[in-house]
Amino acid sequence: MATLETQRPTVRAQAKFVRSSARKARLITDLIRGRSVPEARTILAFSTRDVARDVEKVLHSAVANAESRPDLHWNGDDLEVVTAFADEGRTLKRFRPRARGRASAIHKRTCHITVELAVSEAAAAAAAAAAAATRPSRRRAAPTQEPAPDTTAAPEAEQIESPEPESEAKPIAEPEAPQAEEGKE
Repeated sequence: MATLETQRPTVRAQAKFVRSSARKARLITDLIRGRSVPEARTILAFSTRDVARDVEKVLHSAVANAESRPDLHWNGDDLEVVTAFADEGRTLKRFRPRARGRASAIHKRTCHITVELAVSEAAAAAAAAAAAATRPSRRRAAPTQEPAPDTTAAPEAEQIESPEPESEAKPIAEPEAPQAEEGKE
């Protein structure tokens, strides 16, 4: 049974007719393929090859494309280089005069550099977990009823929370005797 792979959304950038041979550019694109964007930037910054600057420009453009898309909301540091390749472009043919009336050809090669980015799986899993945590549940909760306030403890609470100073506080009156005793006197 065949397995079905889901396509991750990708963002790409391409530079056409870069003045370098595709063979030289492939050496650099092979280094960054499958790496995270910060790691790829580090590799390109410390590479001694001149074509690394061109590949770095394409990578920068791809990150800018990903961050500017309003439907994706991607962060540049959460991306990884899914594909990076260099195809051959047109060859500019020039001729140089040689001895005895001959001419030799000079081939100035060009290439097309392409970089595709997608969200790394770790960042996608973290974003999905964060979205699940903030998403409200679909069930409706039963309305909760608050308990009625207890009125028996209210006089004591008022006595304690009175804003009067202690010197002016009224003493607590003792409970009076039942009225039946008052009538006998």
